[in-house]
Amino acid sequence: MKYQCYSSLEAEVTIAATAAPANPYLTDFLAPVSAEVTATDLTVTGHIPEFLDGRYLRNGPNPVAEVDPATYHWFTGDGMVHGVALQGGKANWYRNRWVRSAGVRAALGEPSPATRNLRAGMQSLGANTNVLAHAGKTLALVEGGVANYELTDELDTVGPCDFDGTLTGGYAAHPHRDPRTGELHAVSYSFARGRTVQYSVIDTHGRARRTVDIEVSGSPMMHDFSLTDKYVVLYDLPVTLDPMQVVGAKVPAWMRHPAKLVAQSVIGRLRVPGPIAAMVNRNERQAYQLPYAWNPKYPARIGVMPREGGNADVRWFDIEPCYVYHPLNAYSEVRDGNEVLVLDVVRYQRMFDRDPRGPGESRPTLDRWTINLTTGAVSSERRDDRTQEFPRINETRLGGRHRFGYTVGIEGGFLDSGRTQMSTSLYKHDYATGSSTVAPLDRELVIGEMSFVPRPATSPQELGEDDGILIGYGYHRGRDEGQLVLLDGQTCESVATVHLPQRVPMGFHGNWSPRE
Repeated sequence: MKYQCYSSLEAEVTIAATAAPANPYLTDFLAPVSAEVTATDLTVTGHIPEFLDGRYLRNGPNPVAEVDPATYHWFTGDGMVHGVALQGGKANWYRNRWVRSAGVRAALGEPSPATRNLRAGMQSLGANTNVLAHAGKTLALVEGGVANYELTDELDTVGPCDFDGTLTGGYAAHPHRDPRTGELHAVSYSFARGRTVQYSVIDTHGRARRTVDIEVSGSPMMHDFSLTDKYVVLYDLPVTLDPMQVVGAKVPAWMRHPAKLVAQSVIGRLRVPGPIAAMVNRNERQAYQLPYAWNPKYPARIGVMPREGGNADVRWFDIEPCYVYHPLNAYSEVRDGNEVLVLDVVRYQRMFDRDPRGPGESRPTLDRWTINLTTGAVSSERRDDRTQEFPRINETRLGGRHRFGYTVGIEGGFLDSGRTQMSTSLYKHDYATGSSTVAPLDRELVIGEMSFVPRPATSPQELGEDDGILIGYGYHRGRDEGQLVLLDGQTCESVATVHLPQRVPMGFHGNWSPRE
């Protein structure tokens, strides 16, 4: 294996703890790395399937400089994309690169670009949440009105992305690709949108062909949504903008209460005019704090809009207060003459109430909502009460009825404030039988999100829904080694392991990008 390292800095990794660390989102499997590395001719154990011809890409927060552990929020770290290129049964290269936001460029001593695209969104954070390929471009994604970025095939930053000028004010971390049309559907939120979120469709040429502003109850953090064959499903839940986190530190103590009343009446309630939004977007200072918090007064509800509908067509259904980052899938069907919408999600009881630095205060479980669209009745059930996150399916089934889903089980780590070492599992859920399988992983291996890559076929009917490869990054504690892990989608047994030159932090979301 040959590699180049572009930084001589080293990151400390805490591998065990008996007392809570200063910030559990900066230690162990979540600890940032401080080197950009290029490695070629990677060592492989096992056999990489020949049909895997492309790149596996994963994004996540990785502060470029020292941060204050007391205030650092996991979701605000500078974006870093890790990639491995596979072809012909070999692993040709590994690369990791920071997304070159203004703050990252300054920290690395790099010059600023000659021009800035302020229409693309806020410049104060590099896109750190997801990465995918669409319309011939590699896109690093983030939410909340922050600018998204285009990358080269080798993960260097091209610049902010606004989809050829057709979509402004930021995009979303979780677009969903329609498996029939290849278009990207997304729901975007930002305090600058006031009491609305925006549904958009990006066509296969990389331009927005449709946008719809949808009225909501306030300024919620709408991290993801569900897309079915017929509907767009919105999760309008009680994690909302906290205006005082935006202005509180700059206000004298005696002025905080009246300032709070003024801020709450304006920020997140009114659409920000274009010139003012441009001023906000121009700010390049990274704060590493997330201005969203649990809001017990905010109504929790699910919105259902026909895919070609508008704001007036949204139907709202009240639910018990909770929070959802990630749905597994959704679909509708007819039962006894009634149209029923099925929503499989990972659900938290609450979020950002006691833990202001990340999602550690509530244990996420795999749940299902069933909405009778004919009668309006909503029911809920717990499918699995083990702690788990990062749900994925065979995305050729997205929006239709699915049988299988995969999640990552998580224990310790940030869920107990870092007092015990994090451990992970991989669960395969069978919705037809109600059973689940635990992957036979090495006990010293911890993993992040695993994406499903279906085996090629002339038609989906030729293969089983779970006939494919699960792929994602892991860290082997015993070897102190980063790995690209490939598992059989049917048995969850190891197919191949690519040995990497450095640890890859847990991070957030990734996708397989086939060679075009």
